[in-house]
Amino acid sequence: MTTRRFFMGLPAAAIAAHALGGLSPLQAHAVEEIPLWPGTPPGKGGVTGPEKLGGEGAGYGAVSNIASPRMRVYRPNHPNGRAVIVCGGGGYFRIQLWKESTPAARWLQNRGYTVFELLYRLPSDGWEPSAPFADAQRAMKIVRTRAEEFGLRPDRIGIMGFSAGGHLAGYTALLPEQELYSGDDRYEQVSARPDFAALLFPVVTLRAPYDTTRTRREIVGRDASAAAEAAWSLDTHAHEGAPPTIIFSASDDPITPPGHGIALFQALVGAKAPAELHIFEAGGHGWGLGTPEQGLSQWPEIFEAWITRRDFKSQR
Repeated sequence: MTTRRFFMGLPAAAIAAHALGGLSPLQAHAVEEIPLWPGTPPGKGGVTGPEKLGGEGAGYGAVSNIASPRMRVYRPNHPNGRAVIVCGGGGYFRIQLWKESTPAARWLQNRGYTVFELLYRLPSDGWEPSAPFADAQRAMKIVRTRAEEFGLRPDRIGIMGFSAGGHLAGYTALLPEQELYSGDDRYEQVSARPDFAALLFPVVTLRAPYDTTRTRREIVGRDASAAAEAAWSLDTHAHEGAPPTIIFSASDDPITPPGHGIALFQALVGAKAPAELHIFEAGGHGWGLGTPEQGLSQWPEIFEAWITRRDFKSQR
């Protein structure tokens, strides 16, 4: 039987085990889930039907139709005090678990990070466009509030995103105080600002010539005004107080070519915010951890070196 047939119907954690070369989830703590909201999520909209996990094709292992946004928690055996909220991509119409967020979560977990894989609401499923951004803010606040419980350093809680998930992560990093929902429980007493952001082949701008992404269509529509395009483009919001940001892309990416990452990098540097950019020669789009023969498979080690050498206390 083929690999995909074997894993059809298995949970994301088991799919990720194969993606990491056979790593068993039993080697670390069992994955647990934390709901983001105590009841019905805020905002307009909702889904019809049950949650879906993609089968054969481009959406294999991707989740959609999310009614209950939540985080999957990957606790390491030997915590290093750092946490990462990981956001898979998928153009805001699905979330790529199998090939993006879950393998990254397992890699980070094995390096001592406490990881929170975000299953956020999707505009394509019937939620209003601001829903995923409200979910990401809420996730940051929950993790920060519960930092002591998870053994986390308060200045080492970051966010990572792939493609549309990179757009979500970047927006959360740049606009953590934007009022996207109202709430008054204990989680709402802390900031949603990440201490660092790692963006992989991110959607950055919704403006021409990069106005062809599914992200743009789901967030602002096909006939958006220039003002709407600017409001949802990450480079618009670069500022000196932005958290340290590292960006990875591939030169042959047909979906989010390097111009996306370059635009954000230049905007951050121009605003005197700490930023680093890596463009690999090849790899296309949606490469996740990459494969051993690809140069871009070095990105996790580059990220690890980048975060290890930073002095985050001076940035808060």
